[in-house]
Formats: sequence, structure tokens, C-alpha cells
Amino acid sequence: MARQNGPVQSLTGTAASSGIARGPWILVAPEPPPAGGRIDPGQAEGEIARLAAAAEAAAGDLERLAERVSSSGHPDEGAIFDAQAAMARDPALATLSAERIRERGEDAIAATLGAAGELADQLRALGDELLAARAADLIDVAARVARHLAGRPEADVPRLDEAAIVVAHDLAPSLAATLPRQRLLGLALEAGSKTAHAAILARAYGIPAVVGVAGLLVALADAAAGAHLEGRAPVLAIDGDSGEVFIDPDVAVAERLASRAAAADAAASRGLAEAALPAVTRDGVEVFLLANIGTPDEAARSVALGARGVGLFRTEFLFLERATPPSEDEQLDAYRRVVAAFAPHPVTIRLLDVGGDKPIPYLPIEPEANPFLGVRALRLAAVRPEVFVTQLRAAYRAAAHGQVKVMAPMIADATDAATLLELAERARAGLEADGIAHGEVALGVMLEIPSAILVADSYFGRIAFGSLGTNDLLQYTLAVDRGNPQLERYQDSLHPALLGLVARSVEAAERAGIELSVCGEMAGDATAALALVGLGITRLSMSAGSLPEVRRTIRGSDFAEMRMAAGEALREPSAVAVRARFEALRAGALA
Repeated sequence: MARQNGPVQSLTGTAASSGIARGPWILVAPEPPPAGGRIDPGQAEGEIARLAAAAEAAAGDLERLAERVSSSGHPDEGAIFDAQAAMARDPALATLSAERIRERGEDAIAATLGAAGELADQLRALGDELLAARAADLIDVAARVARHLAGRPEADVPRLDEAAIVVAHDLAPSLAATLPRQRLLGLALEAGSKTAHAAILARAYGIPAVVGVAGLLVALADAAAGAHLEGRAPVLAIDGDSGEVFIDPDVAVAERLASRAAAADAAASRGLAEAALPAVTRDGVEVFLLANIGTPDEAARSVALGARGVGLFRTEFLFLERATPPSEDEQLDAYRRVVAAFAPHPVTIRLLDVGGDKPIPYLPIEPEANPFLGVRALRLAAVRPEVFVTQLRAAYRAAAHGQVKVMAPMIADATDAATLLELAERARAGLEADGIAHGEVALGVMLEIPSAILVADSYFGRIAFGSLGTNDLLQYTLAVDRGNPQLERYQDSLHPALLGLVARSVEAAERAGIELSVCGEMAGDATAALALVGLGITRLSMSAGSLPEVRRTIRGSDFAEMRMAAGEALREPSAVAVRARFEALRAGALA
């Protein structure tokens, strides 16, 4: 029962998995790894052999866990533990551990924990949220190896005798996967990020989660002490959509959260009911809504919500968390799964986009003063063309099963576009020579650097389509780090400068007779979508959750009004003024 109305302590973290949970909570503290020790020099080779056996045993554990998760209907999440098994067998971890055994006199337990700590620190130092999250996986794997070395391979798993919200500083992915889901109401973590595997698993299992909640554990300890004195059990509530955490919520907060949950359920039901409706304006202009996806497992929800294909299939998931690049057949399997899910609609595969904010250990890039302006995405083809040729071969082979398009990110000019065409021809010719079945692929580029738009006429005639990546385009146009909260006023995609580049892209695409779409976050902003359609873009690609709202907004709008408003927006002085103009249009559309 909720407390009567009164002061409620609330904290804010990062929304990691949608939904609202309320109930008792249980603190889960990580089991400390076994303690390491010292050895005599003559014992070194025996310790190294013992470590190798323990690493292989840990890898076997993780492969069995991967199979269990995959067989429960979550193959992509099962791949998390296949990746961890590869970490356990990683030669880099083994070599560094062996060095510590030989040179420092550490036993196998101390060496593997120390080596994993070193490698994890290197990942965190890269300043990338995704790779920092993988550091937690490495520590998790090393702890498992250490337990095998100590003769107690199984970690203790909380029993959860009653339904509860699990609270922790952080949660290892292997522990998150083994919690009893039927009694797990939600997750609230003081550390972590939405890209951490605990958060990914929570989303896969439909469990509300909030991560990165600073001060959570101290606040809960204080609340528990107060509740104990009052003779009651402490209660926690979390909102996985807003990132809010409420400690001992009162009646008013409980009712507000219940109202949010009911509204979210109603919106979800309405979105599914309207999924088959075309996104056609009141005056008859059809807009094609497509999905942005990051793994094949996201296809089902996008299809259910009415996506008419994929405008952006991010392929980085295939390349991360491994010691070597994915094989051609491995990539083909992933691409073919998505093509089959969306048939007969097209699937647009984006070539590997790493470097800058997404470095990969086996694709070493020299340290750069500003990696966002450095060697990233297709620019890597100058030194590692085979990575892209293999990816293109897999895409051509997937095209034998349905419509496939491929686009290259970070195109700056006609020379970069020519690089894409040359790589594609190498891939296609290689398949011909090898006698391997393949289909036709439409080749295009991402427009996310202003120069690519300013010189579009010099190469648009050689490609089949362009897709505006408005996230980076805004960043490069306004010279603004989109992750810097102090620069928030520059981070609205409805800035007149960005709209001007969109308008110029539309004109160039019309001259060349090629297709143009938007796959950046701007397309999933229902207000901004009206501006894009008004400027002449009728292919919008977005995350699945944005599809219902954008569809509903377009169906209630008039294209003639959008076009007039878009023309006037180009002359506005600020994004604030543009947004106000289109918010007024949207309000009318939904009235």
C-alpha cells in the first residue's frame, strides 16, 4: 500500500527499458571474486596451464548460457554470452595473464583478474559508452574464470522469494540473465548505461529498468532505516520511460505512475491497431515510414508497428565484442534474417561505421586529436578495404532473397562516392568469379557532412539514393557536440541552417532523379517530420517506437500547409521559432 501524501524522494537516472514498476526492493551486491596470491617461479608454467583449463571451462559455461537464452526466444541476447565465451578464450587476455604470472609471480587467479582490469581500463579510457559497457563484460568473464580456478564455478544467484525490484550498483550480464524473471519487477542500478548488457537483457525480457542513478544506494539505505523504525517495508517505484526513481512513493505519486502506465498501454494498443494504415496526408500525399534497426531481433516489432522496410540497418553489432571481424557467411545470415522479416519491402544496410566514437580493437586507428573528424566509416577503406568488400559480398548474397540497398556513411564528396562504387564492383565481380548466387543491390550514400550536399550534383547521377543522417549533419553544420548539455540550444534539428541543407538535398535529388530519405532521429520527431515532408521528403526512417505517433500526425495533416510552413521556416531566425510553427501545425493535426 502506498504511503499517504507527503514528501517523496525522487532521483533521476537514464531510462533503459520501458515500463513502470512499483513494489519492494532487494539489494544485490556482487559476489567478490576469489582472492589471488603469489607463486614461486617454478610454478609459473603450471599456473598458466591451470588458467587455460579454467578459461576453457568458463567459455563452456557461457556457451551453455547463450544456448539457454537463445532457446527462450532471444537469439540476439544469447549472442551476448557467445561474445563473453570468446572473451574467455581471447589470446590478448591469456597473454597478458601469462605475463603477470611469469613476471610478477602472481597466481592464476590474481593474474586473470589483474589482466582483465588492465584491459577494462583501456576500454573505459576510449571515452565510448558502448565500449565502456563492454568493460563490465570483461570483468564478469574474469570473475567466472577465477571462480573455476578456486573450485567454485557457480556464483550465488539471489532467490527473490517474492516479486521485487532488484537494486544494485551494477549488474553483471550473466547475473542479469539468471535472475528469476517471473519475480523480477524491475531493475534500478546506480551505475551502468542503456548500452550495458544488463539493460539490453531487461529490454529483451520486457522488464522496466533505470540505470545510472547517482546516489541510489545511499538514499535507499537511509529510507530502509526510516521504514524499519516505522515498522513497515520500504517501497520503490521506477519509470523506465522517464528515468525517474521514487523512494517510498506516496498515494499521489503511485496514482500518477498508474495513470502513465495506463496511457502507455493504451497508446501501444492503438499503435498496433493502426499499423496497417498508410501514412497519407489529408490531401493525398503518401509518406513511406521505415524502421531504423540495430539487430535482426528488432525486426519483428518494427514490422508489427507497420514499418514499410528498413531505412537504416546498423551493422556494428556484428563487429563489436570480438577479436576478429565477422565472416561473410555470418554477415549473410544476419542480413538475410532481416530481408526475410521485411519482405517484400526493401532493407537498407549501412556499411560499417566505426572510428571516432565507435573504435574496434582489431581495426586499430592511430590516436587522433579529434576522431569525429578523423579516420572513420568508409575512410577506413584506404587501409582495410577487405572489411568493406566482405560486407558488400554478404549484402549482394542477401539480395538473392529480397530487396537490398547499401549505403556508405561519412561521404564527403564525389571521390568518396567513387570509393563505394569501386568496392561494390570488387565484391560483385568476386561473387561472379566464385560462382556464388547473388542479387542486385541499390547503392547510395548517407548525407551527414555538409560538403556531401554542397557538391551533390557532382556524383548524385552515379548512385541510386541518398539518406540524410541528421544527427551528424546537425553536429557538423553547427560545430556542436550533440552530447554536450551546455550546448543544448544548438541541438534542435529544426534549426533553419539544417533545413536549408535538407532543401538543397531535395533539389539535387530531383535533378538527378534519385530517391531521398531521412534516417536520423529527426525523422522520428513527429513535429520535425512535418517539416521534412513539407520540404519534399516522403521517406522517413525511425525507431519502431516512433512509428505510431509520426503516422498519426501525418494522417491528420495537410501537405499544402506543411509545404507553405516549410518554405517560411527557411527564413526563420532560430530553431525555437521553427519548432513553434510546426508544433502549431501538429496540434491542429491531432485535434
